[in-house]
Amino acid sequence: MNYWLMKSEPEAFSIDDLAERPKGTEPWDGVRNYQARNFMRDEMKVGDGVLFYHSNCKPPGVVGIAEVASKPYPDPTAFDAGSKYFDANSDPDNPRWILVDIKFKRKLKRLISLQELKDHAEALGDFALLRRGNRLSIMPVTAEQWATILKLEKQAAPE
Repeated sequence: MNYWLMKSEPEAFSIDDLAERPKGTEPWDGVRNYQARNFMRDEMKVGDGVLFYHSNCKPPGVVGIAEVASKPYPDPTAFDAGSKYFDANSDPDNPRWILVDIKFKRKLKRLISLQELKDHAEALGDFALLRRGNRLSIMPVTAEQWATILKLEKQAAPE
């Protein structure tokens, strides 16, 4: 089993939006970064754990748990001329962009903020989210990092 962190701006799509979807499942569409695409295409498996992260908000942080709910498949927004994710160069016979469905598992009891993650950088080791200049919307998380973050949830929120 693999673990991932997937970022979304809460104004665009929040953990609550995911929870409210039929069956709590939603296609993770619109990814237009090759490395993030490659994670979905080549490494994500059904059942993998997902840390749902709210970004570009105050404060940003991990807000919930989801899981990968499908095998990768072509992102239909790449072929929709009316979509902001349209890619005229993506060929339906050899799609450039793919996605996976994710399924809501639960909201965290409290937000684990980016600052709190930074405060625990030593325990998290080489955590991709904390690397300088990393702006990927999808990144791998080790089993140890996953466990550390879920332990933080059980602790009192820092003041």
